[in-house]
Amino acid sequence: MNCIIIDDEAAARAIISHFCSSFNNLRVIEEFPNAIQAIKFLNQNEVDLIFLDIHMPDFTGIDFIQTLKNPPKIVLTTSDANFAIQAFEYDCIVDYLVKPISSERFTKAIQKAENAVFKPSLEGTNSGAENIETTSGNDLYVNIDRRLIKIDIPSIYLVEAKGDYIQIKTEDKNYTVHSTLKKIEDKLPIDLFLKVHRSFIINVKKIIDIEDNSVLIKKDVIPVSRSNRPELMKRLNLL
Repeated sequence: MNCIIIDDEAAARAIISHFCSSFNNLRVIEEFPNAIQAIKFLNQNEVDLIFLDIHMPDFTGIDFIQTLKNPPKIVLTTSDANFAIQAFEYDCIVDYLVKPISSERFTKAIQKAENAVFKPSLEGTNSGAENIETTSGNDLYVNIDRRLIKIDIPSIYLVEAKGDYIQIKTEDKNYTVHSTLKKIEDKLPIDLFLKVHRSFIINVKKIIDIEDNSVLIKKDVIPVSRSNRPELMKRLNLL
C-alpha cells in the first residue's frame, strides 16, 4: 500500500514512518507537516492509505477529510481520544490511534487498513481472479475465473479505483477487476475516456450534467480535480 503521513510534529512523522518500515506491503511515499500541502499532492497523485493527525494549526485533520470528495482509507493519529466517536462517522476512517502509539496497536491498524483496501465491496459485481488482458477494436477483454469476458468499450461509462481493484461500470453490468487505473487508462480510447480524478475515469460521451467540480453520469456524481478540469472542458462541445 502506498501511504502518506500528515502531522505537524516531525517526531510523530518519524515514529509512524519507522513503524511503516517494518511492513513489506507499506511504502511511505511522502510526509507533510500540514494538510494544505497534502491536498495539493493528492490532486495529482493516488495513495491507498493516509496517516492523519487531527490537531494541526489552521487546518485540522477533520477539515482535511471534509475537503476530499473520494478519500482513500485513513488511520487517524492523535493525542486526543475525545474525537473517536466523531471520527468514525466517516466511512474512510479505518482506525483511530491515540499517541503514544505502540507497535502492537499499530499492527492492528495496518490489518484493518489491509482489509479495507484489499477487500472492496463486491456486491452487485462479478468477482474472482480478474485481470485486463487485451483490447481489440471496440472490445476490452477481462479475465474472470479463467474465462475471457468481452466488454463493449463504448458501453463503459465509468471506471473507479478501489485499492488494488478497479470497478468497471457499463450499461449492462459492473465488473470488479484486480488491476490499476493506469493499466486500463492505457487501453481505453482517448477520444472517449478521460481521467478526471485520481480515482475516476469517465466516458465523456456519457456526461449528463456538470456542476462546479463534479460531473453526473447515470446516477454517479464524480469529482473532477482542479488539474483535470481544463482538459475536460476542452473535450466538451460547448455552445
